[in-house]
Amino acid sequence: MAAAMLFYSVVLLQAQANTEFAITKIDPQIVTTPAVSYSGATQKSVSGPPKKWMEVEVTFKWEPLITTAKFSDEVTFNYYVLLSNKSVTFPQGTLLTGQVTHTSLPAKQNDLKTVMYLSPRSMERLFDGKIPASASAGIVDIGVTITRQGQVVAEKSLKGSGQWWPQYQQTAGYLLNKSETPFAALNSDYYEAVKKQ
Repeated sequence: MAAAMLFYSVVLLQAQANTEFAITKIDPQIVTTPAVSYSGATQKSVSGPPKKWMEVEVTFKWEPLITTAKFSDEVTFNYYVLLSNKSVTFPQGTLLTGQVTHTSLPAKQNDLKTVMYLSPRSMERLFDGKIPASASAGIVDIGVTITRQGQVVAEKSLKGSGQWWPQYQQTAGYLLNKSETPFAALNSDYYEAVKKQ
């Protein structure tokens, strides 16, 4: 009886620990390179229309169990983006992985945002020179997990359910956090700040 109660208590504590964070939305889009005006140097431009990036925006919330908590410590987001670029090498498409860490996330806000990007050149390479017209045409599914203190505290998929990504070969190095892109200086109050590595 005591063992059963202990087991129930551990399960209950784990369930409670996983209720603090929740991913409410995953929103992939194709966006163009931002046009930024500046002075003091010659502006350089490329011929043709602006290049296209794939953007994966995630909306989440943090409701701490300790009601006096106002800001979180480090929280890491792991992205799993399965592309619809089937090939001989990747018969089910390429699974891209990326990670971004945020600090000082405010408590009790339902619309916190984080984002990752896939560059135009990477899309050209991964899609054999043919960039998808829309995110839905280029993506099979997206999974996102939130990790805090080494424990997964939330997860969500765009279409599927559960952790479907472990069955795929993972390809790292293509997904970029906001600070690694031309979007770094834009919408700084909209997205949570990225921790410097």
